[in-house]
Amino acid sequence: MGELNTAELLIKCLENEGVEYVFGLPGEENLHLLEALKHSPIQFITTRHEQGAAFMADVYGRLTGKAGVCLSTLGPGATNLMTGVADANLDGAPLVAITGQVGTDRMHIESHQYLDLVAMFAPVTKWNKQIVRPSITPEVVRKAFKVAQSEKPGAVHIDLPENIAAMRVQGEPLKIDSQEKTYASYRSLNMAATAISKASNPLILAGNGAIRSNASEALTEFATALNIPVANTFMGKGAIPYTHPLALWTVGLQQRDIITCAFERSDLIIAVGYDLIEYSPKRWNPDGSKQIIHIGISPAEIDSSYIPLVEAVGDISDSLLDILKRADRQGKENRVATGLRAEIRTEYEYYANDEGFPIKPQKLIYDLRQVMGPEDVVISDVGAHKMWMARHYHCDSPNTCLISNGFAAMGIAIPGAIAAKLVYPNKKIVAVTGDGGFMMNCQELETALRVGTPFVTLIFNDNGYGLIEWKQMNQFGESAFIKFTNPDFVKFAESMGLKGYRVESAADLIPILEDALKQDVPAVIDCPVDYGENLRFSQKAGDLSCQIWE
Repeated sequence: MGELNTAELLIKCLENEGVEYVFGLPGEENLHLLEALKHSPIQFITTRHEQGAAFMADVYGRLTGKAGVCLSTLGPGATNLMTGVADANLDGAPLVAITGQVGTDRMHIESHQYLDLVAMFAPVTKWNKQIVRPSITPEVVRKAFKVAQSEKPGAVHIDLPENIAAMRVQGEPLKIDSQEKTYASYRSLNMAATAISKASNPLILAGNGAIRSNASEALTEFATALNIPVANTFMGKGAIPYTHPLALWTVGLQQRDIITCAFERSDLIIAVGYDLIEYSPKRWNPDGSKQIIHIGISPAEIDSSYIPLVEAVGDISDSLLDILKRADRQGKENRVATGLRAEIRTEYEYYANDEGFPIKPQKLIYDLRQVMGPEDVVISDVGAHKMWMARHYHCDSPNTCLISNGFAAMGIAIPGAIAAKLVYPNKKIVAVTGDGGFMMNCQELETALRVGTPFVTLIFNDNGYGLIEWKQMNQFGESAFIKFTNPDFVKFAESMGLKGYRVESAADLIPILEDALKQDVPAVIDCPVDYGENLRFSQKAGDLSCQIWE
């Protein structure tokens, strides 16, 4: 490879890593990178805000397992990236953030827009470095992608000063080394099998690690053969098909629920790809007395309520299938799980024909599920609707309902839906958001229109921050500072050249969804929601008794 400038070499390194898209905004300090991208097969997606760019890279990484890439300039551009970068890091999504920077000849003095970006990104990344010499560019880029994509995946950051970007350099991308699978020890597999064989009421808790490791098929085989029920976390949806007779659906609400009874009656929790950041073990093992088997690619995190009896650390699918060969649960039933499954299903179906308006969240989500196919993708924003989506939107397959539940940042749904449509152009994509989250990144709908990524944004409209109101009412008996007014969302959509809809009865929702999903431009659906169900659920949860399923 002939002599290039550093920015050109960096783009060649991105090409070598298989990068398809770079999401970002142009700026003075990344001009050399933009010039290099003009001559690259990598598609640059110009966004309307750096946070949107980071969220797009975040969701791209979740769906593909390959690091999504976002780009900003220095100073305010870089600070705008931070929320999306932090979200990817805590949620376990591979992401590479690249920032422009002042020249190294200006860093020792007070300079316009200068911040120490390496120091700033340190708390929200797995690794981050500044390119201080042109010759180290291939090493920095290769390490960035390797770290971002290694378990547990997360965000990394590369800072490129503008004078370094312009310097001439000879070099070429480094060869990508293959990462070999790791295997759990025979001792841990045997110990796990023995504990499972002896347990009376074992329960599997499946987390996002099972999704990232493509272990759903092995998990389903394992659970079926050993007759062990499965609960999944918010980000573990689809780890086992929700129609499976052993699927207990989603756990993770910060209050008691029907599924809590399965944990209370279990004498062994088999945690598969479980991440403590999603659902604290103090919620389901407060006194630390339960026996736990940890099955994951990485060792268990330290927590006084999560001290495993055994850790099977290695490839999750191989560990599950190896334990299955060794375990014996013939003739052992799990009556509690059977009863819970029936109750959960009955409650879910209860809202199928509800005609109330504004629409109850359970009904809204039930109808959405009817319209979406088993491989279609929903991106949930963060708010009260997220709790209902987690509890009521069920999945046949992994990565068909994405929920940010580590960092849990509002504003992810619309940018995330753009990334999802780029990855899956032939699937139906729906961004489910509250009115609060919608207004945080609704400008990216222009990006969606320009890039040609038609999807549907479904707004749960309650003119307020519903989740905070829910928590205030539970804790203080009254709410404060959570109400606001909204624009006319239909006119808002139409002003951008999009299709806008307003739901005016429960019967409207399915036909509107079906029509919106046929459009060749992004569509926005304004749907009033009855969040009176929030407190009704809290009351029901407070009165819950597990004895009825014993």
